[in-house]
Amino acid sequence: MLIVNSALAIPDAEIDLTFVRAAGPGGQNVNKVATAAQLRFDIDASRVLQPAVRERLRKLAGQRVSSGGVLTIKAGRHRTQERNREDALRRLAELLRAALVAPRPRIKTRVPRSAARRRLEGKQHRSAVKSLRRRPAGED
Repeated sequence: MLIVNSALAIPDAEIDLTFVRAAGPGGQNVNKVATAAQLRFDIDASRVLQPAVRERLRKLAGQRVSSGGVLTIKAGRHRTQERNREDALRRLAELLRAALVAPRPRIKTRVPRSAARRRLEGKQHRSAVKSLRRRPAGED
């Protein structure tokens, strides 16, 4: 059971964790021991996620979500299976915590009249400065 926060816990049955050979340097064990963790979480099949949270999770995960709706997290930073497993689960929990927070709706505001006036005055001033740099009309 992956406990995300007090309101959400993901059952172990919904998380598929496998171990594969890690890429990169590793000495004698690199070709023998599968230490990198590969976590798969089917967003669409999850029974504990609300539809809005699913959509936010898909957006946050980006390229890590397949077309079938499966989120894949690869963890191979550490030398042991256990530490890589913990790292993958921690990263899934962080993603889920971020997806649980609903974005605040944007409140439309109007531009104050004084700000619009200052903007136009600034444009007029800049235009005047640039016009002084031009050649007078009679000189060619």
